[in-house]
Amino acid sequence: MTTGHVFIATSLDGFIARENGDISWLLELDSTGEDHGYDAFIANIDVIIMGRGTYETIKHIQPWFYNRPVIVLSKILTQEAIPKELIGKVRFVDLSPKEVMQMLKAEGYHHAYIDGGKVVQSFISEGLIHDLIITRVPILLGTGRPLFGKIPNDIHLYHTQTKIFDSGFIQSHYEIKKSSNEGQ
Repeated sequence: MTTGHVFIATSLDGFIARENGDISWLLELDSTGEDHGYDAFIANIDVIIMGRGTYETIKHIQPWFYNRPVIVLSKILTQEAIPKELIGKVRFVDLSPKEVMQMLKAEGYHHAYIDGGKVVQSFISEGLIHDLIITRVPILLGTGRPLFGKIPNDIHLYHTQTKIFDSGFIQSHYEIKKSSNEGQ
């Protein structure tokens, strides 16, 4: 099976975006030029999976930021044409997390970057995330879109590393502990 990997930033109070999806607070704070490990992370990734909300937030950034194929999970967007400048770079699919991972496995992909709050939440709930790299940004938003939501049961994590950056960013790497009955 293709494995899911998360690399994401949150405010100190756990939000990935403001209520309206705005992430300008993150872009402003991340103007330090520090290497937060994204290039090293993405070097091991074959494909990127995101939801419609994340795609809608970043689709206008030019040049296109990603140099890997991007799969956008969306019932709505599958009815629309891919913008001309993103043909061959983005694909819209209406599949469940398990179905998209099975499709990617059949296509020969091994490591998928899972991005976007609701998508991360759904992949975690389905047991499809191998590890999470979460960077906490020194800002309190008070309200917004949370990284984590309801989950069907406890998910145990194994902490592998934490890095502290001069900017005040704190980045922690966790692996998902597999339960003893998983895979049976």
